[in-house]
Amino acid sequence: MSRSADGRVPGAPSEAARPLLLQGQEYLFRSPPKCLDFQEQVHRLGMVDEGDGNPQPCVLVLARAADMEMNELSIALAERGIRMARIDADRCVDLPLSVYTDQPLIELDRWLLRPLLVWRRHFELSAVPVEPGTLAGAYAVDQWASVANWLSSRSDWAHVNPSRFSTHLDRLTQLSDASAFGLRVPRTAVTTRPGRTRPGGARCIVKTAGRHLLEPRPGVQHGLFPRPLETSRASDAPEPAPVIVQEYVPSDTELRVFVVGERCLAYQVDKLDPAQLWVDPDAVRVTPTSISSSLSDRLLALARHWRVQVAAFDLLVTGTDHVFLEINVNCDWRWFEHRAGDNSVSTAVHDWVALRFKELLGAGRAR
Repeated sequence: MSRSADGRVPGAPSEAARPLLLQGQEYLFRSPPKCLDFQEQVHRLGMVDEGDGNPQPCVLVLARAADMEMNELSIALAERGIRMARIDADRCVDLPLSVYTDQPLIELDRWLLRPLLVWRRHFELSAVPVEPGTLAGAYAVDQWASVANWLSSRSDWAHVNPSRFSTHLDRLTQLSDASAFGLRVPRTAVTTRPGRTRPGGARCIVKTAGRHLLEPRPGVQHGLFPRPLETSRASDAPEPAPVIVQEYVPSDTELRVFVVGERCLAYQVDKLDPAQLWVDPDAVRVTPTSISSSLSDRLLALARHWRVQVAAFDLLVTGTDHVFLEINVNCDWRWFEHRAGDNSVSTAVHDWVALRFKELLGAGRAR
């Protein structure tokens, strides 16, 4: 294919003509569909007792193969004698699965299981390995969308983050609810004309109204991270879809606060720009910290309102004030732990899931 002197393919849009959040975004992550789940591997190898033939109580996870938090949870639950099973979006095509509608049972491969607790994390339909743009591909994605949504909301088993927001709690709802709960939020607009819209009238940040990662092809993720809105941007340059424009709030540092059940575990995050977490992670400093009881109470109240038990809040620290940015329901905590040199969130999550499972198991036996 021929290219022009500046390296572009003839007829391709210039960088300036591309959507704003696709300009200069170099982040690319390849997510291999290789099974790394400890329990799945030992069961398939026949290394464990298959039981007495009765349905085995389990934790069921809808995720993807590269979800290392869930791979780690599998080991932690195995150590506690708790079965975990999973349905991964990038390995779901041709998966031997039957789900009973009149009983809370599933057959997965050759195992009859009774999910007590279901957790949907990173089960993105764009990861389903089908040929995009084909009838067969559209068919498979549509079927899995319906079934995954049903599995994630069935009332005859319990759920982690059991909410209509469990897969994507949009940022605009987050901001309005956080404000209603007494948290400060940045002045915000939603627009297809970011050059004309400057909440606060000064420096602004542009953010995606959707997800931070796009997956146009299964297993290949592209970043859409916050970026400054250039003051020289032409006011009449349209975007193909609405974006979020927020006032720039100067801050002393940032906080990532993980909510696990009724606990808050906080990290101070020091970075130079909003996207540094992804584009230059080695330059980000993460330190365990504590937060006030008043802030903790507000975050836990919001988590209860949204019906989430495991999630992460991102906030700016400005003097004695805190500015709410967003909550990430599909939060990943291992990277923050690695940078901070601790494992407090992992321990809290493993303990919470195991305790919730045992509570549900005990309740079922008591009936």
